[in-house]
Amino acid sequence: MSTTGTYLIRGAAVLGAEPADIRIENGVITAVAPGLPVPGDAQLIEAEGLIALPGMVDLHTHLREPGREDAETVETGTRAAALGGFTAVHAMANSMPVADTAGVVEQVLSLGERAGWVDVRPVGAVTVGLAGEKLAELGAMADSRARVRVFSDDGKCVWDPVLMRRALEYVKAFDGVIAQHAQEPRLTEGAQMNEGEVSAVLGLAGWPAVAEESIIARDVLLARHTGSRLHVCHVSTAGSVEILRWAKELGIRVTAEVTPHHLLLTDELVRTYDPVYKVNPPLRTAADVQAVRLGLADGTIDIVGTDHAPHPSEHKEGEWAGAAMGMTGLETALSVVQHAMIDTGLMDWAGFARVTSRTPALIGQLPDQGRPIAAGEPANVILVNPTASRRVDPSKMATKGRNSPFAGLDLPGGVEAVFYAGHPTVLNGRLNTPHPAASKEF
Repeated sequence: MSTTGTYLIRGAAVLGAEPADIRIENGVITAVAPGLPVPGDAQLIEAEGLIALPGMVDLHTHLREPGREDAETVETGTRAAALGGFTAVHAMANSMPVADTAGVVEQVLSLGERAGWVDVRPVGAVTVGLAGEKLAELGAMADSRARVRVFSDDGKCVWDPVLMRRALEYVKAFDGVIAQHAQEPRLTEGAQMNEGEVSAVLGLAGWPAVAEESIIARDVLLARHTGSRLHVCHVSTAGSVEILRWAKELGIRVTAEVTPHHLLLTDELVRTYDPVYKVNPPLRTAADVQAVRLGLADGTIDIVGTDHAPHPSEHKEGEWAGAAMGMTGLETALSVVQHAMIDTGLMDWAGFARVTSRTPALIGQLPDQGRPIAAGEPANVILVNPTASRRVDPSKMATKGRNSPFAGLDLPGGVEAVFYAGHPTVLNGRLNTPHPAASKEF
């Protein structure tokens, strides 16, 4: 990245603690202390009443490009990410063509660099074409300029246990991680929503919790056998939380994520037959919501991942059965996590930074992200107004997707400013400019 300017953030509560000033020079935090003098060439950012946090890192974003630009582009998706408080996102592999070669992941990396709003890290496919039949070029993607360390067929499960074992063994050589979409395909054939009381009343084919839990149980045992790193995408059931807790007690190298929508919404919403609530895995019961909240609070679930999945409006309208699965999430994630975890007393802002920044950066091996707000650290910093409130309006979002399940809800919190590698991509809650390196390197 090229050098950036000098900024003094005055009076921000770092991780929600006592207020301090933060000086940023040429992409680096150079001082954090109360009462810092304002350098003559500095831009002053008044931050009284705001909380300073490390930039958020999303391990699970669908940017759709290349090939599905009608749903999202790297440009529009990363604008949405910046507005949501993110300084890094991992782009899932289910583009067209699939990101299963070094060439495609390098293309995604370049698109992110050209956009300049956040750090875009490509996720490589586990299998060729996400077909679940043959391992993709894992080593070539790992050795490419994109330096891929996270591999996933997300949207599809690596259901073959032999193939999953081989993938785990392969990525162990460079300390990569397999991020599994836990869905036993035979148990979910034709499934439309969570299997339970609501599905029985509505007459919709049910998606049983065991379809998720059985794959997680199998894969943590495979991870134990291989000694490799496993990451479980979008955990949604109470039983999954218990399996993960058991696996961690045994010392198995497993991490897991929960989405904002699974922290807040339940299958009761499907009674509306509104396809905006159709998602994979499906919205579960209130008991499952409480279980994943507690699992996130106690560390059984490691991180929040948005599973941001924009779709063209025509793919989410019409009858439930024909609608696409997926929800947008980048621009509402902070507010939903504040509502579900912080405002309920389950987590403080330091915990928020752990699950949205520090830990996902460690899982994805991003050395400049998720760092403490301290002198000498890279300046990836966001300023949040915890007392703000807003009514969610998808038509005003930067993402191309209008399929937000939170439309019309009043949610707390607001992102006031985002510093990505020392440059303010967001100021006063609005997009500012991309990082200056974006226009100079390409």
